[in-house]
Amino acid sequence: MDADDAQTLRRLLDTQRVGALGTLHCGEPAVSMVPFVLPAGDTRLFIHVSDLAPHTRAMQEHPRVSLLVMAELRGDASPQALPRVALAADAVTLARNGRDYETARAVYLDRFPDAADTFELGDFSIVALLPVSARLVAGFGRAYGLVGDALTDWLRR
Repeated sequence: MDADDAQTLRRLLDTQRVGALGTLHCGEPAVSMVPFVLPAGDTRLFIHVSDLAPHTRAMQEHPRVSLLVMAELRGDASPQALPRVALAADAVTLARNGRDYETARAVYLDRFPDAADTFELGDFSIVALLPVSARLVAGFGRAYGLVGDALTDWLRR
């Protein structure tokens, strides 16, 4: 992957505010929309979810999830050529009394200040998505896979 493609794809995680979260719910694939944040220098993405949502229960039962983040479709561009990042990740709910929770809460509220009220509700949790692999598509014929140190380095950019 050249530096331009790497930067374009990484920038998606900084500029796009929502992703499609794929979970296994009652033995069936399910997709939902979640706002997310990837703090600078970190490799974990944070989502803030309600215990009442099916995807939250699904993550608790089957913590391996996927998150798809893609560029916006503009003009008459081909949807198949849209830059996109698909992450396979392990979902870990953060303990409310931990330092990680407070750090995640601060960066989440920095990106989504209107979510402050939901942090006061007892049924909301912060879930860290710990990526284990990535499928990156920069356009036609420009698809890449990342795991291990290469994935960590790319996420921390």
